[in-house]
Amino acid sequence: MTLWMRTGPRLALPRVRQPLAVQIQTRHSSFSLRKATDKKKTPNPAKQSQGPERTRFAPSPTGLLHLGSLRTALYNYLQAKVTAGQFLLRVEDTDQTRLVPGAEEHLYQTLDKLGIKADESPKVGGPYGPYKQSERSDIYRKYVDQLLESGHAYKCYCSKDRLDDLRDSARALVPPSMASYDRKCAHGVASDSNNGEYVVRFKAPDLYPSYTDELHGQVNIQVQRNANDTRFDDIVLLKSDGLPTYHLANVVDDHLMKITTVIRGEEWMPSTPKHIALYEAFGWTPPRFVHIPLLTSVDNKKLSKRSGDIDVMSLLENGYLPEAILNFVLHFGWSHNHIQASDRIGLSRMEQIFDLKTLTKGNAKVDFSKLVYYNKHYMYGRIKNPGDKEWIKPYYEAMKKETGTTKTLDDCLTAMEIMKGSFGNVEEFVTTCRFLFERPMRPMLTLEEEKMVRTIAEAKDVKMGIAILDTRYDKKQIYQVLRKVIADGTPGASMDKIRWFLGKEEVQARLEGF
Repeated sequence: MTLWMRTGPRLALPRVRQPLAVQIQTRHSSFSLRKATDKKKTPNPAKQSQGPERTRFAPSPTGLLHLGSLRTALYNYLQAKVTAGQFLLRVEDTDQTRLVPGAEEHLYQTLDKLGIKADESPKVGGPYGPYKQSERSDIYRKYVDQLLESGHAYKCYCSKDRLDDLRDSARALVPPSMASYDRKCAHGVASDSNNGEYVVRFKAPDLYPSYTDELHGQVNIQVQRNANDTRFDDIVLLKSDGLPTYHLANVVDDHLMKITTVIRGEEWMPSTPKHIALYEAFGWTPPRFVHIPLLTSVDNKKLSKRSGDIDVMSLLENGYLPEAILNFVLHFGWSHNHIQASDRIGLSRMEQIFDLKTLTKGNAKVDFSKLVYYNKHYMYGRIKNPGDKEWIKPYYEAMKKETGTTKTLDDCLTAMEIMKGSFGNVEEFVTTCRFLFERPMRPMLTLEEEKMVRTIAEAKDVKMGIAILDTRYDKKQIYQVLRKVIADGTPGASMDKIRWFLGKEEVQARLEGF
């Protein structure tokens, strides 16, 4: 599907009847850019943003929390905190067919582990609840009735088959129309049509209002139509089961919950004109909008749940520390004049320096090597001051599962101190540090190296054996052989510390038999 869009004054358009511009793919619907008319523009809400702001993260509990959603939550949280405002968590669960059991609780747990605390939420409560859309049906019904009374909405009794035919015929036009409904029901239909089942549709304006995006500038998005076939983009507000659609619930909730700024992904830009039209129909002033860039892989492919957009809990379970994950996600489209992408920033510091003005427009590349970099850094601090040691458990449990070790959690922490800097997550820890918990296979040695090992083994003491060999071999050569036999050839860590950790009996056992 194709989106025609102008963002900001830099993209000047040629004065032609059929607009020509960059095509942007979107999963929602196709739109075409029109020259701005004298139609009253939506007030720029940027001036409303003085003082404390109210922001929200409004996920649907249809699965696990992924990196893209975490970035949205983090940016909204930080914008509230940097302005001494409030951050809300609202659960959008009106699409009952897509709900995943346990997903909502999983969401709370993940955000809690990361330190992102909501000031108002289904769990915390607050003055503008309920904070679950499935518990707000009466509220939505009230505002649907208001739109019906004002003539901005109408009941539609059309059957699914008729709507499918309308959609197919609209797509078959040349050029195709992305608006498909013919407004048959807007002129009055018998209430017993379609067995009395109906939805409520919004009576959309002929042209959607333009708006100011804090990142992209002035934006004017219109639905693509065929001039020879009149169709209308009359979106459904209330479904036949009495539950609202995303569009209605989103606008009503943001207004009633006094949200001042909506920060969300670029993929929602096609929905924003519809929402602003709804605000105008209600006579409300919309919040300001900030649409943050898409996440892509390092080879510039859109990141999705099937292509690298890993769920956040799995990262935590793989030993990535919350502070490392937050630093990683912070830089997905944000920068600061005095902070490099390699700098490490605590959450409290983020709450002081976050600024919407330093968001970037280009797609944000997700390079997981940066996450490993951040995690190694924060591991140093955690190893030095381990605290409650809860963070060690993923490492310990994984090593225990792989090796069957009888060593303790404290032993695991000691091993991490010895090998620090050589691993950045649980998987790397198990691979790199396995030799400390499980006797490795005997390495292939040259005949000369085997003689060296036998000499040390026969001495029954490593230092004494080294002293004997020191008269015939270079000390570096001796230690290289010892590292092969005792430490499975793993570089970096001190051999003295490794021998101390393994104990004299285990070291002797690894030396014998050559």
